[in-house]
Amino acid sequence: MKYIDEFRDAALVRRYAQSIARITTRPWTMMEICGGQTHSIVRYGIDQLLPPGVSLLHGPGCPVCVTPAESIDMAIAIASEAGVILCSFGDMLRVPGSGGSLLAAKARGADVRMVYSPLDALRIARETPSREVLFFAIGFETTAPATAMAVAQAARDGIENFSLLVSHVLVPPAIEALLTAPDNQVQGFLAAGHVCTVMGYREYEPIARRYRVPIVVTGFEPLDLLQGIYLCLRQLEEGRAEVENQYSRSVRRDGNRTAQELMRRIFTVQRQRWRGIGEIAASGLGLTAEYARYDARVRFGHTKTATEPPTECIAGMILRGLRKPHDCPAFGTRCTPERPLGATMVSSEGACAAYYRYRCHMADNGRVVSR
Repeated sequence: MKYIDEFRDAALVRRYAQSIARITTRPWTMMEICGGQTHSIVRYGIDQLLPPGVSLLHGPGCPVCVTPAESIDMAIAIASEAGVILCSFGDMLRVPGSGGSLLAAKARGADVRMVYSPLDALRIARETPSREVLFFAIGFETTAPATAMAVAQAARDGIENFSLLVSHVLVPPAIEALLTAPDNQVQGFLAAGHVCTVMGYREYEPIARRYRVPIVVTGFEPLDLLQGIYLCLRQLEEGRAEVENQYSRSVRRDGNRTAQELMRRIFTVQRQRWRGIGEIAASGLGLTAEYARYDARVRFGHTKTATEPPTECIAGMILRGLRKPHDCPAFGTRCTPERPLGATMVSSEGACAAYYRYRCHMADNGRVVSR
């Protein structure tokens, strides 16, 4: 298949790995932002093809993983009200808040449904006018346009039994938060190709200049990732800090302007709390005043905040690139996808889930170790 098989060619992978080794003269640390990229890196062993001293850290690009506990608790509280149908993506239903998950609420009788799109939730609202239908909207700039479209259609069609609990987050402010942290280790970034397909990469250019850090927009296949790593390492070795676009088959500098305009019409940028990271200025989206009637926080009046319960889970440190999943003493034993302690083990894009699926095995003494 075009853009699949040709980007998984083993001979080309080996050639790129050799090219990376030839240009590397010292240790470097890079971070891939996207959880989908993390899974490809771990699945195909991309990090194990790199020269000694070249490290890949796994960033906060898993939307389910960074959704704060207070948003999950609010979703559970609203879903538990009579006459409410709550819809969200499958992974989101399993993530624990401060006192359980949406699936646990479903087991107690709440009407919680998995959907593949906010437009599915809007259809349910249209077909069930006697019920309040809430869509728990999460994700980066990749999924935000679909949420905006659902709001626009609800307003156009006069569907008033539909609302959203919005927990969308933005990538560039998260990159700046990582770079300004006192414990930052990142020297170069691999940016998420699907986010940049929507938003372009203009907004990354001032970040690269201000912090003297190369940023390479990268796809998700093995050769995409190795090409992105090669470009990033070449900049680091040459002392450059620019934005380069490896994923040119999908990404343009200006992105999808139609999607961006729809987002600007429906959403306003606001402060947002990221699970495991904390509050980041101008890193989230909320509904504008024109569409506030679709805001579940306004409609249901829930303003409860929650604190994350104490746990041995180190997901926050993993999301900040300070630890790897196998550094956690609970990894693979007390924390598994079936019984997760943290969101990074729940989500299909979480780093812990990737390590568990592709690198976890049992040693002779019964301990779980990572390959």
